[in-house]
Amino acid sequence: MGVRFDEQNKMFHLQAGDTSYVMQIIRDGYVAHLYWGRKVKEYRNSNYLQYLDRGFSGNPYQHKDDRTFSLDTLPQEYPAYGSTDYRKPAYQVQLDNGSTVTDLRYYAHSIYKGKRPLEGLPSTYVESENEAESLELIMTDAVSGLKVVLTYTVFEQLNVISRSVRFVNEGTATIKLLSALSMCVDFRDAEFDFLHLYGAHIKERYIERRPLRHGIQSIESTRGASSHQHNPFIALLRRGTTEDTGEVYAFNFVYSGNFLAQAEVDQFNHTRVTLGINPFDFSWKLDAGESFQTPEAVLVYSSEGLGGMSRTFHQLYRNRLVRGSHRNQERPILVNNWEATYFDFNAEKILDIASVGRELGIELFVLDDGWFGKRDDDLSSLGDWFVNRMKLPKGLTDLANRVRDMGLQFGLWFEPEMISVDSELYRKHPDWCLHVPNRDSSEARNQLILDYSREDVCNEVIRMLTKILASAPISYVKWDMNRHMTEIGSATLPPDRQRETAHRYMLGLYRVMETITSSFPDILFESCSGGGGRFDPGMLYYMPQTWTSDNTDAVSRLKIQYGTSLVYPVVSMGAHVSAVPNHQVHRMTSLEMRGHVAMSGNLGYELDLTKLTNEEKDMVKRQVATYKQWRQLVQFGDFYRLLCPFEGNNTAWAFVNREKTEAIVFYFRVLAEPNAPFESFKVKGLDADKAYKVIGTNEVFGGDELAYAGLSVPNELKGDFQSYVWRLTAI
Repeated sequence: MGVRFDEQNKMFHLQAGDTSYVMQIIRDGYVAHLYWGRKVKEYRNSNYLQYLDRGFSGNPYQHKDDRTFSLDTLPQEYPAYGSTDYRKPAYQVQLDNGSTVTDLRYYAHSIYKGKRPLEGLPSTYVESENEAESLELIMTDAVSGLKVVLTYTVFEQLNVISRSVRFVNEGTATIKLLSALSMCVDFRDAEFDFLHLYGAHIKERYIERRPLRHGIQSIESTRGASSHQHNPFIALLRRGTTEDTGEVYAFNFVYSGNFLAQAEVDQFNHTRVTLGINPFDFSWKLDAGESFQTPEAVLVYSSEGLGGMSRTFHQLYRNRLVRGSHRNQERPILVNNWEATYFDFNAEKILDIASVGRELGIELFVLDDGWFGKRDDDLSSLGDWFVNRMKLPKGLTDLANRVRDMGLQFGLWFEPEMISVDSELYRKHPDWCLHVPNRDSSEARNQLILDYSREDVCNEVIRMLTKILASAPISYVKWDMNRHMTEIGSATLPPDRQRETAHRYMLGLYRVMETITSSFPDILFESCSGGGGRFDPGMLYYMPQTWTSDNTDAVSRLKIQYGTSLVYPVVSMGAHVSAVPNHQVHRMTSLEMRGHVAMSGNLGYELDLTKLTNEEKDMVKRQVATYKQWRQLVQFGDFYRLLCPFEGNNTAWAFVNREKTEAIVFYFRVLAEPNAPFESFKVKGLDADKAYKVIGTNEVFGGDELAYAGLSVPNELKGDFQSYVWRLTAI
């Protein structure tokens, strides 16, 4: 494992888990990409680069007499713009003379144990330097004085390579970054499918897969958030790759703002993949001596299909992205009052819901929107983070203590990045929102966005939140963000830095989150953005779980949670049982199915518990008690997708512990079919040499039988929206 440098051949061989990544310094300091894939013990250049006169592919000046050498055909590690490579570059700068041409060459490198943090940015980490090894590859442009440091970290036990880039202006003149992506990989073929996660509000992270074509295929966000519309994740799959077999090359961006992920197939069937901050409406001014750090990109290779890819991401993010005391702790079962009351509540109503929750075994009550300012609807008060005494006459501290006295933890909703025009804060500081001079500010959900690129705004938000969080025994915070950016500008930045605003906002947001979560390490933070509109690794670094979607319908959640699981661990997914008809899609589903879907994540309830029938209360009580038995396995076990809701009427998945001695298998049927065939499916993740008893029955099956012959679905399941669960234990 680690990073090896062959001095004689100027070759770097990176080995992470079961993957190898190879690059080489060639003619005059260009760095060529040679191989990324399944681990090879010793790379001896069997797939050596071949050179050919390609006609209209130009030749770098030093090689003008060799028409076979062109950057247009060379697989490169971090390609520049303007010198014979006509594909999309990994970066672009503008020099003080107005030109945008640079020419990076190898200058030096260093190899060290461990992994260094990125200043001001979230990133994966190690707890021992023996867990990883890093390479810093220094490239320079002799004319401008630009230095570019490419950082690669390989993880010992995982098929993971992380990458980031640091730009340093070592010249005397100002340099403007126009594009600064975090990684590039050039493949020498295009026999791939392109997979990504698309969606919308209440329809997040749907899976889309299509053959890779010539030209550029891309996904992006220009919304100021990673967005509901596209997750900052793409994967290239070898044709024929399935859930369990075939090669996957996956890319995920540890960032919560604007991004671009693209694959470009050129005329020679080469594929260039790039990922990073979206260049659209972005620039960054680097004066002499200044530097710019890009966010981290996580690269995962799998030779075991999408399932192998997912379990690698899950293990990495659970253990080396999420931080703090809650990382390895079981997450509490909660009840949230939002869909129960919306804005219409008082202290007694909240206590009534909490009281029933206690009777049913629920562990945490969360007070959602409406507890602050004069907030009786979504027209006012964001930014006024003080208690609404009309609703809570005895204050927040009294309410929290009364909930705690019942034996429940107390949680609270915030939307700290937003400001209402009708608020005391806006009337006092109208320039504190993102805005452009002489332009009207567009509102969404009747709100504007605070300018987190400003230090004074961030400091005031920290002060207000700290005051509230220190005032009461608060165990949980839901951090929401309910609109995307428009009229992006800052009152404190000069004209030549206005296009830095969106990224400076993210740096400010990360500083606020780092300060608040560090100051209150015992609080469990859950991020939210109109549901799942900012479900990304950047958020998980600060907050170990995310509200998966505002859509709580059980049938909709099958696709949402299935798609989310491609990248993000189950323990990061908030999943609630809500009332029927469902408030988003008005569907009627059984309480049993709603429970089983929500028990496949971090279980919670979002409905008025006081309105449940006695029969429904008994079922919720059983669900809560059962989930407490299953919780460790669901939240921290290995996850296997068995039947795909994007491909048929049925969904199934399983949770298996590391020892393969315990498993829980969930099955869901959406619609009943007349005269339907008998159903069965194969169970993955078990030990083929072990026998498993089905809890609650006398049935015993071999792990090999369940994997190869499958598991039959009981034919007594009748009607639409059915679910069934098997719990298996090795004997």
